[in-house]
Amino acid sequence: MFANQPKGLIPAALSNMGERFGYYIMNAVLVLFLCSKFGLSEETSAIIYSCFYAGIYILSLVGGVIADKTQNYKSTIIWGLVVMTIGYIILAIPIFASRETATWLLVLTCAALFLIAFGNGLFKGNLQAIVGQLYDDPRYASQRDSGFQIFYVFINIGGVLAPFVAPMLRSWWLGENGLSYNASLPALCHQYLSLTDSMDTQNLNNLYALITEVGGDASANISEFCTRYLNVFNTGIHYSFIASVAAMLISLCIFICTKKGLPSPAKKEAQESVSYTPEEKARMAGEIRQRMGALFAVLGIAIFFWFSFHQNGTSLSLFARDFVKTDSVQPEIWQALNPFYVIVLTPLVMWVFARLSRRGKEISTPRKIAIGMGLAGLAYLFLMIFSWVKGYPSAEAFKALPPDQAEMLKTGPWVLFVLYFFLTVAELFISPLGLSFVSKVAPKHLQGLCQGLWLGATAIGNLMLWVGPLIYNACPIWVAWTVFFSVCLISMSVMFGMVRWLERVTR
Repeated sequence: MFANQPKGLIPAALSNMGERFGYYIMNAVLVLFLCSKFGLSEETSAIIYSCFYAGIYILSLVGGVIADKTQNYKSTIIWGLVVMTIGYIILAIPIFASRETATWLLVLTCAALFLIAFGNGLFKGNLQAIVGQLYDDPRYASQRDSGFQIFYVFINIGGVLAPFVAPMLRSWWLGENGLSYNASLPALCHQYLSLTDSMDTQNLNNLYALITEVGGDASANISEFCTRYLNVFNTGIHYSFIASVAAMLISLCIFICTKKGLPSPAKKEAQESVSYTPEEKARMAGEIRQRMGALFAVLGIAIFFWFSFHQNGTSLSLFARDFVKTDSVQPEIWQALNPFYVIVLTPLVMWVFARLSRRGKEISTPRKIAIGMGLAGLAYLFLMIFSWVKGYPSAEAFKALPPDQAEMLKTGPWVLFVLYFFLTVAELFISPLGLSFVSKVAPKHLQGLCQGLWLGATAIGNLMLWVGPLIYNACPIWVAWTVFFSVCLISMSVMFGMVRWLERVTR
């Protein structure tokens, strides 16, 4: 697995682990946190989530431009880690969102999310560009795809641990205050505090029952209990961002200590400075146009993959909370399935690719990406058929059912294991290999910008993430999964139609 890989690969991957740790904490809790802290609707929380994740990738374009213009990739990466750390520090401060403080606290939260997104933009694409430059050395050129897969495994190690952090700290802090966890209670508390006498009888009875269940007294002051529960519940989540701060500082130390062993693009360009004839310049310009055309074609496919895949933080996270029996496992923890599968399945996928290569049946990177879109489609096809057979209504209609009836309709966690298996295999065919493809076709002087473009395509996909929760709450949920299945199927067909052209460009 590590044979014939450049020495700088592992330090670069370790530097990225802290950023991924913070990312997966955020990915697991953000939508649910915004709902529980500010009483926002799921649709509104999903819009903030979409804008935040789009910002991460859009600002990677800015980070790529800064690094390409200054030719100082390493300083740009360091500043990115510092800015992200400041954002997480702000999120770690536990201030209760009362009626008087909710507005400015929400603005402060969004400002912290912007700092995390901007720091990520300075960091993410430029580190990936440096990893790509490791394979410009002819000794390692043939290992580019496998190198990015190894890089992907290492950065997901933090992702396995991160989703456990917020639920663990939240449950610990609730226990310290004589309370216990219940996923449905924060929404009812917000509803009571905002409406009081306007709550319908069913919701009011549910609130009284859950207050008793978590250790409260339903005969005491309900407003006082709701305020206290929300404060304790959300303070536990705030504490999880302290772990993100620590992880960022570790990544910063690793990068500073190992940066000398990573490529220095500015020096490389100075060494390779030569003169070209007008004919050579025209030929080079034509090749660059062709390469950039191929890049934008693959970016178009990537948009729809991330639009579908990153539902794991919105509609799929809500599905795990609402439709899956999670008595012993809190819904955020299921986010660990994806990085766990990445770590376990990557060696197997690499072995399959290597075996095919040895037999002279190597699959090209564009063809792998097309197959990945098909696998993502299979994940949603499975969930679509399952939800249709079970007769699931919209999420809004489901949550209005009496608790006993809703509990009988819920499914076991096995559904999430199957779903994330297919989605993760699809991710392994697309994300690390997409990074490899970008580093392969990008002109040498535009490495940072082109990696930023890949992340920019991800941003466009993320801007549409709110569509999932909107359909999920408004229609029978199989309709939402049908939309994502259709998107993946069409993208796969288009990609297969471009494969031969893309293969010619990347030879």
